[in-house]
Amino acid sequence: MLLNTFLNSVQTPFNQVFNKIGCISSLLILMFYGCSGLKISKSAEVVQAQFKDAFYDQQFTGLLVIAPQKKDTLFSKNPNKYFTPASTVKIFTLYTGVQLLPERIPTLTYATRQDTLFIQGTGDPSWLHPYFKDSTSITFLNNYNKVALHLKNYKDEKYAPGWAWEDYAYYFSPERGALPLYGNVATFYERDSLTVLPNLFVPNVKRQTKKSNRAPTENTFYVPKLLSDTLQVPFITNAKNTKTLLSKVYKGDLFLTERFPTGEKSVLPGIKTDSIYRRMLWESDNFLAEQVMLTASSVLSDTLSFEKSKAYILKNGLQDLLHEPRWVDGSGLSRYNLFTPTSMVQVLTKLLEELPQERLLHLFPTWDPSGTIKNIDNVKEPPFIYAKSGSFGNNYNLCGYLKTKKGKLLVFSFMNNHFRAPAQEVRQHMYTILKQISDAH
Repeated sequence: MLLNTFLNSVQTPFNQVFNKIGCISSLLILMFYGCSGLKISKSAEVVQAQFKDAFYDQQFTGLLVIAPQKKDTLFSKNPNKYFTPASTVKIFTLYTGVQLLPERIPTLTYATRQDTLFIQGTGDPSWLHPYFKDSTSITFLNNYNKVALHLKNYKDEKYAPGWAWEDYAYYFSPERGALPLYGNVATFYERDSLTVLPNLFVPNVKRQTKKSNRAPTENTFYVPKLLSDTLQVPFITNAKNTKTLLSKVYKGDLFLTERFPTGEKSVLPGIKTDSIYRRMLWESDNFLAEQVMLTASSVLSDTLSFEKSKAYILKNGLQDLLHEPRWVDGSGLSRYNLFTPTSMVQVLTKLLEELPQERLLHLFPTWDPSGTIKNIDNVKEPPFIYAKSGSFGNNYNLCGYLKTKKGKLLVFSFMNNHFRAPAQEVRQHMYTILKQISDAH
């Protein structure tokens, strides 16, 4: 009875500030972020006026903005509702990597037995990757005359739940695995003649235009005769291809083995994990995100699995989330994922508390022509939004950090689902609101 009386007494002012969200949810958020957010209502009123625009009538929108130093809630709209997050899931992947992975990524696990080096992958995505161009692992292998390759430590499917089957030939949907090579994509570009990387697939290329750039069940690639830009197409991975690709860069005797030796084993460090995180966020690279989750699981177990690293981080680090997410992949490519703005803000706040600010903001894209948004109208301001976007058809989300005119750093999650308007219009409305909040604080 006392609780009901209290809730009734605060319902009217809460609705004014938080745009009629449920009182219980508002109380939970205020308890988490501090109750003094109610003192700052002027900017909230300005933002509320924006949301009264007819533009928002036929879409689902959530926004939560906090001042993390005092945990003040500056604005809140549908913070406890679940949204399809798209690539903003990579924020959770970043947090997992930061918690579990060392400064340099574990690039392979190895053990020596007599004259043979036994190796197995950790999920490290940088092996022969066309962007990173790292040769750490290959240089290491070439110190040995005989290498036994174990590829049985990956237990997940090649694709995550909810990935669209017809995306198999698109650059953003490579297969996952324990020992990926070349980013698990074939790269084609034309100078004087067609270049194919890796060149193993040269005989598999047909110069013709088709609806899809690869056959559904085999590594046959269809490359247009007029190729004006670089084309990347995921290839089908298997043990035979992996062995053949490695044999082209390893000089010794390479063979497959069914088991990895028991007993003591070592881990070879690779490139800096920050270089992977930054490209993952700036390019919204799905492959890197999926492999970060697998490599994180290599720290926990010999068996690589997205579920292992996810379960661990939810229990050890994110156990205090107010809203448990439905989290099914590392990249956000699946439409099965469901996250709330509150959960996003919680993880962003944890990252801000646990990493030096300079390092953290370096990892996040700027939301301006030099970063995430290339063609947004009238953006002449210096960068003040550092955030990860997430989009696919009818969805556009942005979660990250907002620098204010007074030099404060705010944390926000802005999620838009189920709209029919052009995404450019959605981004323009978001920019207007975020700019108003930045100017007001």
